[in-house]
Amino acid sequence: MNWDTIKGNWKQFRGTVREQWGKLTDDDLEVIAGKRDKLCGKIQERYGIAKEEAERQIDQFHNAL
Repeated sequence: MNWDTIKGNWKQFRGTVREQWGKLTDDDLEVIAGKRDKLCGKIQERYGIAKEEAERQIDQFHNAL
C-alpha cells in the first residue's frame, strides 16, 4: 500500500494512527489530513523524538498495514 492510498482514505486510517500514536489529538489528526510530513512533525512534537526516529516509526507503521 502506498502513502497516497492512506492519504486518500485518511478518515478510515485515523483510528489506526490514533492506536499507534495515542498522544495525537483529534485536532492533530485533522491538521495532518493524511500528509506524511505533517504526521512526522506532530509525532516529533508530541513525543519529543528526532525526525529520523519519527520517520522510522512511520515506515514501520506503513509496512505493517
